[in-house]
Amino acid sequence: MKPITFWGLCAASASALLAVACSAPQQSVPGTAKPPETAAAEFRTTATIKDIMDSVVDPSADFIWDSVSTIVTRKGVEERRPRTDMEWKEVRRRCIALIEATNLLIMDNRLVARAGEKSENPGIELGPEEIKGIIDSDRASFIKFAHGLHDAGMKALAAIDKKDADALSDSGETIDEACEQCHLKYWYPPNTPEILKKGSVRKTS
Repeated sequence: MKPITFWGLCAASASALLAVACSAPQQSVPGTAKPPETAAAEFRTTATIKDIMDSVVDPSADFIWDSVSTIVTRKGVEERRPRTDMEWKEVRRRCIALIEATNLLIMDNRLVARAGEKSENPGIELGPEEIKGIIDSDRASFIKFAHGLHDAGMKALAAIDKKDADALSDSGETIDEACEQCHLKYWYPPNTPEILKKGSVRKTS
């Protein structure tokens, strides 16, 4: 039988400690805990469709249309278009607002208008309850129209990023058409005269 040496005792002790360490319950290291699963976002749809149209869509579309335009006055003709970096930056901000507003419009549980609100022009424009009925009966079409405005806004954004005033002017017509097609379905009664429809599109977007 071989005598137990000092190094033999060290090796035996190390093996015993390793076995104990492997069998002991593992403790988490501070800062390495598994993060909890991400909770689904809770949307709080405070504004109505009317609010978003009045506060975001209308002023943003108007700004884009007015940024490239021809103004005729007694003093002469003014060709308005973005020229400086700051002017292009501002029209880009308005374009981004218009594009993202289309996502806000189609969020679930968004009210058309606040309780008690009525049409500002009865007989020419549908009331909130009538608009809600049309949207609810064919929500897929409402989403399609919103996406159409989004795509028109993206065309404007591409022109803005290129600082191409002519292309921006063309995109303004595309935005106008997207607004008009949506309004014809959800805003105007079927018997509204065409001249009233055409005259209201750019005013209200």
